[in-house]
Amino acid sequence: MRVLVVTNLYPSAERPRLGRFVHDQVEAMRALGTEVELFSFPLGSRSYLPAVRRLRRKLAGESFDLFHAHYGLCGWVASLAGAEPLVVTFHGTDVRHRTVGPLSRRLAKRIDVAAGASRSIFEREGERDGLPLTPGAAVLPCGVDLERFRELPRAEARRALGLSESGRYLLFPADPARPVKRHDRAAEVARLADAELLVGGEIDPERMPLWVNAADAVLVTSESEGFGLALLEALACRVPVLSTPVGIAPLVAGGLDGCLVASFDLESWAGFARSMLGQESIVPAGRAAAEPFSVGRMAERVLAAYEDLAAPA
Repeated sequence: MRVLVVTNLYPSAERPRLGRFVHDQVEAMRALGTEVELFSFPLGSRSYLPAVRRLRRKLAGESFDLFHAHYGLCGWVASLAGAEPLVVTFHGTDVRHRTVGPLSRRLAKRIDVAAGASRSIFEREGERDGLPLTPGAAVLPCGVDLERFRELPRAEARRALGLSESGRYLLFPADPARPVKRHDRAAEVARLADAELLVGGEIDPERMPLWVNAADAVLVTSESEGFGLALLEALACRVPVLSTPVGIAPLVAGGLDGCLVASFDLESWAGFARSMLGQESIVPAGRAAAEPFSVGRMAERVLAAYEDLAAPA
């Protein structure tokens, strides 16, 4: 089976963290024997129409068995270029965004498989609609790389990063420039808990496991999450997590010892975080909770969706 992945979420030398989850899924699909080619283009509203024209030219001279776009507007690029059959994975912001959301929901009704990164993508969130449950709807997460994210001694991780072995550290694993991630909440929790806040930003993905293992706890303070990869990465390292009930957090971490999954409340969050600081705290069942969502298992799920779509009617 020859598949073309269409996306503007893919790592580059300048932005190594961008779309690393898509990269990991592509590599896992290749490991399963699927022939996967990548069609990528830059971020930015001015890049979409040129990408449509470039993809049309590509399809005029090449054939593929199936197309898989990541992110709603990338799905429009594939659809307008004539790519079919078409699978589109919606990752969250593309469904909840005031402008992009309606476009994503419209696209979902005209493609073969509208996939959410989690079940929560299909649910209404406050005043924002979810993805419609079309006949071809599916849940196709990208998954956590369990080879990279594994438990390391905290002192060893801190030494590797030049951090104090006796420091009190909380990790905010997201880009603080993204309002939906709510860096302001994490900063307030760290201040009230008397801890230093480590910030993900553009950390090299290969070094991210060190930062997770160096932290006393990981803070997922988001207003919305399409999936919840940062939570899974922390659990895979058996590091305590505090998360709002977004994405898969309630399903995976709700009730786990060493984790707090609750609506954001500064006092209670700071109190829980404070109880994790300076302790050799681990989440005993964390890795077992993350394993069902490994990138390998999720790739198998995607391959099954491909095979169902490509099968003769």
